[in-house]
Amino acid sequence: MTARSSGDLVADRRYEWARGYAAAGDHAAAADLYAQALEAAPDWLPALVGLGEARAAAGEADAAAAAFRRALALDPADVHGAGLKLAALGAAAAPAAPPAAYVRGLFDGYADRFDRALVEDLGYRTPWRLGALLAAVRPDARFARVLDLGCGTGLTGAVLRPAADRLEGVDLSPAMVAKARDKGDYDALAVGDVVDHLAAAERSFDLVVAADVFVYLGALDPVFAAVAARTLPGALFAFSVEAAEDPDTAFLLRDSLRYAHGGRAVAAGLAAAGFRVAAAEDGPLRLDRGVPVEGRIVVAERV
Repeated sequence: MTARSSGDLVADRRYEWARGYAAAGDHAAAADLYAQALEAAPDWLPALVGLGEARAAAGEADAAAAAFRRALALDPADVHGAGLKLAALGAAAAPAAPPAAYVRGLFDGYADRFDRALVEDLGYRTPWRLGALLAAVRPDARFARVLDLGCGTGLTGAVLRPAADRLEGVDLSPAMVAKARDKGDYDALAVGDVVDHLAAAERSFDLVVAADVFVYLGALDPVFAAVAARTLPGALFAFSVEAAEDPDTAFLLRDSLRYAHGGRAVAAGLAAAGFRVAAAEDGPLRLDRGVPVEGRIVVAERV
């Protein structure tokens, strides 16, 4: 059994039909076909998660939650994000961070089409807006050591490179890091968790950037503290967040399975870690199903 095949021809066929019905918006039919696939392959995770998604889309929250719980029990590493989907249903508390296996799998599968999908299809402009806000805070500045957290394919690295003497990047996804390496903008790249990478760093950074990264982190205090531990007074920390409606919300998990953060809560977390907000800019970060996603770009200074 693999992610792509159950090892049973009937189950595989029902699964593919179910995906087609789900894509067409017939979620009840999709759920029936996923259930049929599971009759032949009861422990096949993609079909279980698909069943949960179809039941949720059809308004059957209890049945959806049951499918997600079974998937989570079968796969505690949670590569399919069943725990996040339970939380989005309101059937479990939102975790402080998504499972690393889920994030890694999501972006490994997205790497080949990431730049085109994000920039051309979703109107993503965060790296360029972030670069402009940095330039407004420190016109014509050069930074000796820059770290791009969650560097992805290197979209932000291309913006940062002209102002960086040394540019480093880290990302959970090996496939995304490979794309960034191909672009040639980074002096060093690593695959790993951003907090772990900061903890292992042997020298401080003059600028740390996280563009469109904190939508995949709920609790920001650990990363704020980790950045503070690797920056000296005067260093800058620039990042984006999706904006929660309540500015005092520490974090919430949206139906998109991305996290949003309240502006005042973010500022308070920065202050507690030893930063002051030097500049902030509100506006849409990207499109989601044709609707602008409101967010905030922040440049903070280590004090």
